[in-house]
Amino acid sequence: MIRIAIANQKGGVGKTTTAINLATALAATGWRTLLIDLDPQGNASTGLGIATTSRDVTTYDILAGESSVVDAAQPTRIPRLDIIPATVDLSGSEVELVSVEDRTHRLDRALDDVPAGQWDICLIDCPPSLGLLTLNALTAANSLLVPLQCEFFALEGLSQLLQTVERIRARFNPDLAILGVALTMFDRRNRLTDQVSADVRECLGPVVFDSVIPRNVRLSEAPSHGLPALVYDHRCSGSVAYIALAREVIARLPSLRQAA
Repeated sequence: MIRIAIANQKGGVGKTTTAINLATALAATGWRTLLIDLDPQGNASTGLGIATTSRDVTTYDILAGESSVVDAAQPTRIPRLDIIPATVDLSGSEVELVSVEDRTHRLDRALDDVPAGQWDICLIDCPPSLGLLTLNALTAANSLLVPLQCEFFALEGLSQLLQTVERIRARFNPDLAILGVALTMFDRRNRLTDQVSADVRECLGPVVFDSVIPRNVRLSEAPSHGLPALVYDHRCSGSVAYIALAREVIARLPSLRQAA
């Protein structure tokens, strides 16, 4: 099973929106997809229509060793897309795991126990921090996808994240690769947006995806209806951009799903 962490320690950059819509696009193209909500805010769960009262087994239970990934996963309204939801209880796991010996590998070992062929791909929606939850995700992942908001402070945050990736490679997960950087909240009316985009591409080159996610009202509206934007309005500019991003992601993944 291919595992992709979607992470950026900066909040409000479109991580959850990217996770939801990318997972939906992958499922729509035939990939059996699992989305793990690793953010205590539980926004990915809400955005896929999972009510708080329906989150009986969550990512907290997996990290605590009280549930398997298969038992915690529940179907969404999107065919071939399952989710492991999150609640605010997850915020307590960072403190509870401090004294646990294998605290950085809890998610990795839980995913290792998933039967072969259960899912083709797993996306992990990380919280806006570089704490123990994100560390678990990056240790468990094969690759990292970074949503990057087109604003002045973006490059500074990206630099910090890339340094963290290098430390994780050295200590926990030498196989962690950077799948790509996705530019989000792109506003063509703002000249600074163009400048940031150009700077990122000059700095990182082909690591940056060609597809750019625009600022789009429909992307913001969709979660309130418990739907991905691709279902809420598949013709809006945001949905079209995420479909294009999904094509690029698939092109960068192993041709054989079993390879990972």
